[in-house]
Amino acid sequence: MNPNTYISIIVPCYNEEQVICETYKQLTEQIKVIEKPYEIIFINDGSKDATLDMLKSISMEDKNVKIIDFSRNFGHQCAVSAGLKYCTGEVAAIIDADLQDPPAVILEMLKIMEIEQANVVYGVRKHRAGESGFKLLTAKWFYRILNAMSEVKFPLDTGDFRIVDRKIINQFNALKEKNKYIRGLISWMGYKQVPCYYDREKRFAGETKYPLRKMLKFAMTGLFYFSKKPLQLATSLGTICIGLGALYFLWLIIAVIFSLIHTVPGWLSIIGIIIFFGGVQLLTIGVLGRYIGNIFDETKERPEFIVNERINF
Repeated sequence: MNPNTYISIIVPCYNEEQVICETYKQLTEQIKVIEKPYEIIFINDGSKDATLDMLKSISMEDKNVKIIDFSRNFGHQCAVSAGLKYCTGEVAAIIDADLQDPPAVILEMLKIMEIEQANVVYGVRKHRAGESGFKLLTAKWFYRILNAMSEVKFPLDTGDFRIVDRKIINQFNALKEKNKYIRGLISWMGYKQVPCYYDREKRFAGETKYPLRKMLKFAMTGLFYFSKKPLQLATSLGTICIGLGALYFLWLIIAVIFSLIHTVPGWLSIIGIIIFFGGVQLLTIGVLGRYIGNIFDETKERPEFIVNERINF
């Protein structure tokens, strides 16, 4: 920690050449208002466009701009983790580069943190502009399902947009797990956490970096890292299947005795049993496989990310 730095702005970037200059401009305009030392840390997450070159040009003009360049694309959560690891501020703000989360809200969050004496101020989206009905619906229900299944309660309708104090930063950096679900981990830590309500904007330019495939993977990370209920659900489902199977066999016996069914002997029961119990077994194995895969990833002890270059640190 550098005692001279008040706030660190952490900005993950992946192929953001269309917006990165405007992002820098808006962040700088807002953060200069507080008239305290600051740093803006851009994490280049393996961009394949001109994002890194543009960031380097900015950093040559402004020494408050720092760059962490990854050796390849490691993902949004790894980029945020790198920013928290290398930041030096008393507080840190996490914000995406696409300007959907307005930089001006950071000032509101700082005021709330001071008034409430909070350790975390997280952004809660009142309105989300420019997003499809499908994404709005799935995001809404994901957080509610995760809350219902998790031992830890998470604030609804939030993302990673938030500010955290040095106590939270140090605790986060001490965590050893690799596949992090950051908004969940910060909620899990406890301390005093309060909301800041705001309207989310459309992307300034470019396209989303979270298509359906990545959204599902991210959702699974949150679910399987913060809940054991899928395992309990698999056990319950197996128990229910045993009960239904027993009732089914009882019905078959009665049906044969009273000639209620007329099929090739054994065909109906075999087909029914194969379909029903085969599906249950595959579901249960799949759930177990997710947890075993998470254990496998953690035991390898590979680093979350590899830094190719750091600039202005």
